[in-house]
Amino acid sequence: MGRGYQIDELKQKLIKVLQDSKMGMSGIEISKKLSLNRITMTKYLKVFAAEGFLKQKIIGNTTLWFLESGQETFRFPDDYFKVESQFLDDLIKGSESQVISLIKNCLHSESSVYRLVVEVIIPAIRHIQSLYDEGKIGNSEAKFLGNIISKSIHILQQIPVESNPKKKIIILSGDPENTLLSEAASASFHSNEWTVFHLGDMSSAINVLFDLDFQKLISKIWKQKSGILIVAVFSNSKERLNFFSDSINPIKQKLGKNMRLVLCGKMGKTTKLDCDLQVDKFENVRQWSETVYENLK
Repeated sequence: MGRGYQIDELKQKLIKVLQDSKMGMSGIEISKKLSLNRITMTKYLKVFAAEGFLKQKIIGNTTLWFLESGQETFRFPDDYFKVESQFLDDLIKGSESQVISLIKNCLHSESSVYRLVVEVIIPAIRHIQSLYDEGKIGNSEAKFLGNIISKSIHILQQIPVESNPKKKIIILSGDPENTLLSEAASASFHSNEWTVFHLGDMSSAINVLFDLDFQKLISKIWKQKSGILIVAVFSNSKERLNFFSDSINPIKQKLGKNMRLVLCGKMGKTTKLDCDLQVDKFENVRQWSETVYENLK
């Protein structure tokens, strides 16, 4: 970008220029304020509007530009701790608009989706679950707060990324309690060019026909068997993880070593299930998956 501007620097300058402008400013006025070429400035204003960072209003032949409400810039990686605290505070208050605005501001500040998931979203999921387990919030409030988290994850999932057809992953939850975690995992893998098939809560699919049904899905999404296919199951129930392990492993044996099974949940050190990876933290799932793919090249 001209004159050595970085995207985040330009956004910070726009916030300073537009934050006190209730009437908005034209592209010409903004370009003069920032000493930037008018045509170049207009291109970036349109991009920022498409991202949701700015809004525009056409009056006659003039386009006026405004900041979307609640805009704030962050400097990463230093501000992840600040964002984690702010996200949780806004979430506990039930301030959906503030939570959504915060996530958008993080993306506008070029944060890493993976680090947002690991350092902001997942801690919030665990905190809400702890409040529920301790009886500090009821089922209705837990559902309400969970829906807010889900909407913030959805924003991360909408970031346009060109997926790698050789990196495929099926992500599912073995119970309702881990559905949000599976959503967060899907957003993280999506941001790193994985082709993600998120199945959500599959507890209702636990039956004697699951293996046949699941094999049909794999035959459709992995026809050429090129690259790698990882199946990641999230649950804290030993019995449910064992069910999915017993159902998926025979399919894996038929399709070869490039299909892998990951089980993620708090099982305890003495519990050993039949899979390629058994961990209790999502971070390990993501790191292992990238390593396995790299080793296939």
